[in-house]
Amino acid sequence: MSTVTAEQYDGWTEEQCADVEIVGGVVVARPSRSARHNRIARLVANALDDAGGADWNADCGFDLRLRDVPLDNRCPDVVVYRADTVEEMPARPEHVLLLVEVVSPGSETTDRLVKPDQYAKAGIPFYWRVEQAAGRVPVVHTCPLDEASRVYRAGEVFTGLVKAAVPFPVEVDLTDLP
Repeated sequence: MSTVTAEQYDGWTEEQCADVEIVGGVVVARPSRSARHNRIARLVANALDDAGGADWNADCGFDLRLRDVPLDNRCPDVVVYRADTVEEMPARPEHVLLLVEVVSPGSETTDRLVKPDQYAKAGIPFYWRVEQAAGRVPVVHTCPLDEASRVYRAGEVFTGLVKAAVPFPVEVDLTDLP
């Protein structure tokens, strides 16, 4: 199996980059996302974008370059990043404040174990994991980074209505999702 370098990946078309991530230089297909998954990500991103003010943007579905060699290129569901770096893509860990992953069937292990470990090692200050199950109100786990150990600690847990104080005050209502 051949590996992909940062230089090779940067030369790919948008279509070639769609629905893949690069882990240790290896192309990994991203599982398809349901309409509910996408709606949750958009609602969370919109609330974070509004709450972040002029300093922070929140967007869905773009590349985060965790490292160049070997290439680790992830596409978190929501990225909160410094507004003054909007033109610098792929995003870099030093520009990111918070990452959000919405757990779906097929992504459980990756979103609960693999990605948080990678994000913590890259120094991303906050990680939120949204657990969803059909017919249930989503549960949001907020995890701040312990900078000394580069591991996320358990933070607040919200069911449906998120009223978080960090990384900045934000409220997002996920109680009425179908």
